[in-house]
Amino acid sequence: MPETPRVAIVTGAARGIGAATARRLAAEGHSVAVLDLAEADANATAEQITADGGTAIAVGADVSDAGQVRTAVDQVADRLGRPAILVNNAGVIRDNMLFKMSDDDWDTVLGVHLRGAFLMSRAAQEYMTSDGWGRIVNLSSSSALGNRGQANYSAAKAGMQGFTKTLAVELGKFGVTANAVAPGFIATDMTRATAERVGMEFEDFKNAAAASIPVRRVGRPEDIANTIAFLTGEAAGFVSGQVIYVAGGPLD
Repeated sequence: MPETPRVAIVTGAARGIGAATARRLAAEGHSVAVLDLAEADANATAEQITADGGTAIAVGADVSDAGQVRTAVDQVADRLGRPAILVNNAGVIRDNMLFKMSDDDWDTVLGVHLRGAFLMSRAAQEYMTSDGWGRIVNLSSSSALGNRGQANYSAAKAGMQGFTKTLAVELGKFGVTANAVAPGFIATDMTRATAERVGMEFEDFKNAAAASIPVRRVGRPEDIANTIAFLTGEAAGFVSGQVIYVAGGPLD
């Protein structure tokens, strides 16, 4: 059964998982606001969706800034319609060992990931709860379980899980579900940067990761987009407050 066309916002959608998710939601028939820090960076994804016959706009906003978030969400409502789907994917890394990690390293990562998800969700839920239907998907990570050199990122991604479960409790009676997707190793610019940090060629880094993954390959952005497409659809109305690890196998 075809999905009911809705308006979706995907943050951090200029590249990687965010771009794949924006394209997938557009393919489901949704109108998509491609949001990234700079509108110019989001344009390529929006233009690709449009070229493929979908509907998309590029929106620039710093998700850690309350004023910019409010303006961006209202702009989406004015240009595309009332948002019913929100994917909080925006993220950055500032990897370092704890004794080397600066205050700014910590604040930047927590600000974009966790504060950004909070601000975007708070703004979007006004439309969703009023309309009696909504889907929020937050991007966590297998790093939520702990990862050397990522105290800030791990804390943010673990926090995302508690935040998601609380949204599910608070918003469920309004017809809004909230779930988290926690990717394992996905080949993106972010994991390429991690390879550089540890001094490995990216192909070697991917091959080493694949050797420890039961399905014997690393993930692709489309693997995550596929899961998000389900969680944001009509069929997932009884799935809420869940953290789904998409990692090619079970995690301890």
